[in-house]
Amino acid sequence: MKYCSQCASEMSFTIPAGDNRPRFVCSACHTIFYQNPRIVAGTLPIHNGQVLLCRRAIEPRRGFWTLPAGFMENGESTEQAALRETWEEARAHVELQSLFSMITVPHIDQVHIFFLAVLPHAEFGAGEESLEVALFKEEDIPWQELAFPTVSQTLKRYFAEPANPLTTHVFDIRPPQAVPGNPC
Repeated sequence: MKYCSQCASEMSFTIPAGDNRPRFVCSACHTIFYQNPRIVAGTLPIHNGQVLLCRRAIEPRRGFWTLPAGFMENGESTEQAALRETWEEARAHVELQSLFSMITVPHIDQVHIFFLAVLPHAEFGAGEESLEVALFKEEDIPWQELAFPTVSQTLKRYFAEPANPLTTHVFDIRPPQAVPGNPC
């Protein structure tokens, strides 16, 4: 950040009084700009024991499979974001059941939230950000072609407890080293 969005003055990167970490601070108006994690919200859509997955049409990880999810917008709840992203990516209307997993991904400043959802009818299609969308039984999931570890972890936890899917899982992903080009 070079210039303040409030007054256009130059910024400094310093620890503000009463804080404990460096922040961008305007040298003129003293506005502090906090950089906080971004929230990715999505669903784990289930139809007759099968999971709905989308093959990504965009980077990162174009061509890989994922759960329908994306960045939350200002002014919407996590539930609204999950429903919107499911519609945008999979053209599917789902019924949210409960929060299923919340995964912190500190090396890319993100939090991924997945809601367990029922897909009442097998009606779906590829949205603009998807190459294709399909239902998968556990044994047919393309595990080696999943886009992100957060998706893989969520699916593994779901299939580990199919009798009790309403348990919420909170965990984080801390890779030994961040891999360039792989955001998760």
